[in-house]
Amino acid sequence: RLAVRCFGSRGLSAADMTKGLVLGIYSKEKEDDVPQFTSAGENLDKLIAGKLRETLNISGPPLKAGKTRTFYGLHQDFPSVVLVGLGKKAARIDEQENWQEGKENIRAAVAAGCRQIQDLELPSVEVDPCGDAQAAEEGAVLGLYEYDDLKQKKMAMSVKLYGTGDQEAWQKGVLFASGQNLVHIRPRSWIEEQAMGSFLSVAKGSDEPSTNHPLFVGKGITFDSGGISIKASANMDLMRADMGGATTICSAIVSAAKLNLPINIIGLAPLCENMPSGKANKLGDVVRARNGKTIQDNTDAEGRLILADALCYVHTFNPKVILNATTLTGVIDVALGSGATGVFTNSSWLWNKLFEASIETGDRVWRMPLFKHYTRQVVDCQLADVNNIGKYRSAGACTSVAFLKEFVTHPKWAHLDIAGVMTNKDEVPYLWKGMTGRPTRTLIEFLLCFSQDNA
Repeated sequence: RLAVRCFGSRGLSAADMTKGLVLGIYSKEKEDDVPQFTSAGENLDKLIAGKLRETLNISGPPLKAGKTRTFYGLHQDFPSVVLVGLGKKAARIDEQENWQEGKENIRAAVAAGCRQIQDLELPSVEVDPCGDAQAAEEGAVLGLYEYDDLKQKKMAMSVKLYGTGDQEAWQKGVLFASGQNLVHIRPRSWIEEQAMGSFLSVAKGSDEPSTNHPLFVGKGITFDSGGISIKASANMDLMRADMGGATTICSAIVSAAKLNLPINIIGLAPLCENMPSGKANKLGDVVRARNGKTIQDNTDAEGRLILADALCYVHTFNPKVILNATTLTGVIDVALGSGATGVFTNSSWLWNKLFEASIETGDRVWRMPLFKHYTRQVVDCQLADVNNIGKYRSAGACTSVAFLKEFVTHPKWAHLDIAGVMTNKDEVPYLWKGMTGRPTRTLIEFLLCFSQDNA
């Protein structure tokens, strides 16, 4: 970051120092080109008689994509102006990276610019749409979001679109980036009435009541200790995020409702803890799922048990597609890291729709194999119809989905293993460290396209 002070004759009062401005600038297309401002940047430069260009020219080398440079005192309404590098203006779909490069550059650049304004402790910022108001707003909202409900000091800052850009696209960006939880609670008695023995077998080790609410299915283990197969204490606190699938599908449904999408969406999120106690499942216990199949249990593979009953139940709604999102396996993180969500599906049509959605959002997906080769490793079971872990250590992500497939008869089903994208260290520049809420925006984009196809 580089900050440049450029105060004119007009002094700035404390009241003036309340609003920042984020503007975009493109990289040079050719070596002897002059870096081009966005239309919003060009307009501001004209308003201040070319001072923005003049100051930029003496401030250092051209801005690279995602980098920022701050100028002070250029405009009386914006005492702090942050220029952000957008990369090349002609950026389109990158078939190697599987995303829309221009959109992703905007998200990263705007997030960096807004954080710079936040560091100045200004209460508000106006943001250049940068040629794509939705992507700009997504970058602003995601870049500024940090969970601080339990902290005394809050980091609230209002964000507005600068100028008279595409307000509809801007609001769409707000909806895509802002997710909320929606839970209609079903009591334990309802779960028992539905004969969801597989789900209840996990929940019985916890003293917290089980909850369940009704096409999207999301795993909702609110804390996973491993049961009596207890996990190591190091990083066990991250298992508070084992309900990431449930929150992701709820957020996508709420956003779809706010977008007034003309489709009926059903969400099912089995919620419970996996805790050790005298009532908890023991290794090798056999439980019966809603479809009558018996399951031999490994107590630290609890997510697939609660999903088994949920996947059986969702068939009763006769959906057009079934899509479940879960933090199912640590080994998907070994395979893909945080680069993409792993998708297992029995439908190439459904895969193509999810893949196309992910290119737009930059929150990528990658298709994984769903071969009968893996099914044989879970149905070869000593005591029951199926085992909830594979016979061998290899291909754990694949055998886990082979297990789930035993409870799915629908021809358009996709399982998203989101364990690798559950958290962000520093890999995604416009997200804070910690829990990410990925791939909510890809699910919303999928629903938007699905609604248009079925209009």
